[in-house]
Amino acid sequence: MEFLCTFVNYINVKFANYFRHIIKQMNNKQVLVTGADGFIGSHLTEMLLADGYKVKALSFYNSYNFLGWLEHIKHPDLEIITGDVRDPHFCKYFTKDIDTIFHLAALIAIPYSYIAPDSYVDTNVKGTLNICQAAKENCVKKIIITSTSEVYGTAQYVPIDEKHPKQPQSPYSASKIGADMIAMSFHNAFELPIVIARPFNTFGPRQSARAIIPTIITQIANGKKEIKLGDLTPTRDFNFVKDTCRGFIELANCDSAIGEEVNISSNSEISMRDTLELIAKIMNADVKFVEDRQRIRPKNSEVFRLWGDNTKIKNLTGFTPQYTIEQGLCETVGWFLNSGNLGKYKSEIYNV
Repeated sequence: MEFLCTFVNYINVKFANYFRHIIKQMNNKQVLVTGADGFIGSHLTEMLLADGYKVKALSFYNSYNFLGWLEHIKHPDLEIITGDVRDPHFCKYFTKDIDTIFHLAALIAIPYSYIAPDSYVDTNVKGTLNICQAAKENCVKKIIITSTSEVYGTAQYVPIDEKHPKQPQSPYSASKIGADMIAMSFHNAFELPIVIARPFNTFGPRQSARAIIPTIITQIANGKKEIKLGDLTPTRDFNFVKDTCRGFIELANCDSAIGEEVNISSNSEISMRDTLELIAKIMNADVKFVEDRQRIRPKNSEVFRLWGDNTKIKNLTGFTPQYTIEQGLCETVGWFLNSGNLGKYKSEIYNV
């Protein structure tokens, strides 16, 4: 019996040492986040740091030394660099000695893509090409390419799985389809370890004022009784930002996801009108909807239904969302109601 106990203790110590070794190896990984100064990128950067990764965070270069949502993130394992993914030489420089790239840098505003489509091709398509080429030359071990549910367009069937046809209903979505295909071509032609992560409609603290949830919250928080919005009939599959980021990390740690397109979604849908009513209930606000024509997409460009099938990511990684939309909205509303945060938003201005 004494021998058995000694043997069991020996095995436990061996396993403990093994797992400590694995965790140490993971913690020594140098990961790169492009677009780290943005909404999702800043949350992903924080989560990676909390998980023990060493993070190189790319912020879009400007002469003011402004780091976006990275401004208040301080951590000994965080290195912030500034630059532009549109420059292939710079991409080759900052991807050296990187184990994993989370490529989030992109132009994402759909209305702006109607009037400035060339800039979307430059940033989203060519920027992704530059990252893939640099990753190939620097032998990066895993590249997570950020796609979008907008590539599916209005659902032809629900829930939308990864085999759903792509429908470019805006220059933005066309540029993201192009970026996804460029990345996948590098996997097929050069065996570059690419994963296409396709988050559905992410929301949470720090989201841009243009998106519908911050638009509703900031107008109510500033005392508006008439909430100006666009079409409220479309449905969306909303995902709290912490769930989206956890999905990214789970896919980065899953070798079976290499070469795959993978939805990150809640497997549910809610209309824009019901979203407005839910936020108003959470904020205890008596408001009414007013249609603002400048917020209406062109007829054939509006995506009327998004409801993502998350079966694939569950099967690959075991990932399931941890937040309901109500829980995510409560946390988001709380963040926006902080005067320091709310003061960064101009709810009276609609900027494409």
